[in-house]
Amino acid sequence: MFLNKPIEMISLVIPIFNEKENIPILFERVFNASLATSKSFEIILVDDGSTDGSSELIAQLAELSKNHVIGVFLNRNYGQHSAIMAGFVQAKGDLIITLDGDLQNPPEEIPNIVNHAEEGYDVIGTIRENRQDSWFRKAASMKINSLIQTITGKPMGDYGCMLRGYRKHIVEAMLLCHERSTFIPILANSFARKTIDIPVKHEQRLHGKSKYSVFKLIHLMFDLVTCLTTTPLRLLSLIGCLIASLGFIFAITLLSLRLFLGPQWAASGVFTLFAVLFIFIGAQFIALGILGEYIGRIYNDVRARPRYFILHVIDKIKS
Repeated sequence: MFLNKPIEMISLVIPIFNEKENIPILFERVFNASLATSKSFEIILVDDGSTDGSSELIAQLAELSKNHVIGVFLNRNYGQHSAIMAGFVQAKGDLIITLDGDLQNPPEEIPNIVNHAEEGYDVIGTIRENRQDSWFRKAASMKINSLIQTITGKPMGDYGCMLRGYRKHIVEAMLLCHERSTFIPILANSFARKTIDIPVKHEQRLHGKSKYSVFKLIHLMFDLVTCLTTTPLRLLSLIGCLIASLGFIFAITLLSLRLFLGPQWAASGVFTLFAVLFIFIGAQFIALGILGEYIGRIYNDVRARPRYFILHVIDKIKS
């Protein structure tokens, strides 16, 4: 069957940003793990604007063909997901595996991902067992994963782990999408027919510090929300309707009290003013929500994401 097409070659895409001390051991472990798969392979190291000498090390590795290394150099730091997309453009393998350059994702898990891909899975996700991160990173990751699962309805457990495998047709579909804010695991799942999560080990960082600061995590969360859904825009309309309804109820209540209990309940018109104000504030939120809905639709159109992806075509007439 088409879905069980054998894997003849694998591509390893690894974004690198200021990982000079990790690159030598990273290459050795990735190279050995790739040999263990008994497949042809290429190692694509994407330099994401490093300033610590990582670029020079990548260039040295890429100069020797026996290393199976392709060096991709970006002019500045674009972020992890953009760097991976740049690596996807170069990938020629039937299966593309991504992993971080900090060695917290053990390269020795590569054969395990290949084995599951050969079972017919389009996307092989991973769940980090016994995470070696700070409590803040774990808590932030848990919240982000919960948010993604709520919005997408997909139960994949650990979207933050970049040790993942993608079939070639999934990568080709992702390359057709042109939005600037791209979260690869979610984008891949939107095209995948068959996915799986597998447990993998997680190790402590050998050298350097994590590139994800508190600010970057907050920025990532906003990116995720805006690239996944227009729900925040629709929420404005709901809030506006609620405020306008409360204002209308308040106005009816004041009018009733004024008619049946006398003018003292009008408080010299102050309460009436509040009621009118609530109605107008609610109307403004409704207007913003409607405007946001149109902007959201324009946003979705500008991203130019394909409406569908044709996985395979069977045409008996041509055969």
